[in-house]
Amino acid sequence: MPKVTWITADGTSFEADVPEGHNLMEAAVANDVPGIIGECGGCLSCATCHVYVDDQWIPHVGQPDEVENEMLSITEAERTEASRLSCQIVMCEQLDGLIVRVP
Repeated sequence: MPKVTWITADGTSFEADVPEGHNLMEAAVANDVPGIIGECGGCLSCATCHVYVDDQWIPHVGQPDEVENEMLSITEAERTEASRLSCQIVMCEQLDGLIVRVP
């Protein structure tokens, strides 16, 4: 099963196995990762699952679509080139080892 590491703003790391087909927001909430709320349940309407994708992984997770791009403009933390909503990153074997930072 692919693994993901979340690094919180204070530098604490959380690592978990994430089943393929599950999104990172679901996995973060299930693993009590602080700072990932997912108020909308992954419906792409709240932006409370904002993460920064580690630079080496950006080409693998891809770019946000138009709706996600719009939602990223209302995130509480600063938006960067690495910003994604974790509800829109679906786990697959190619993302094994993914690292994201929680603002």
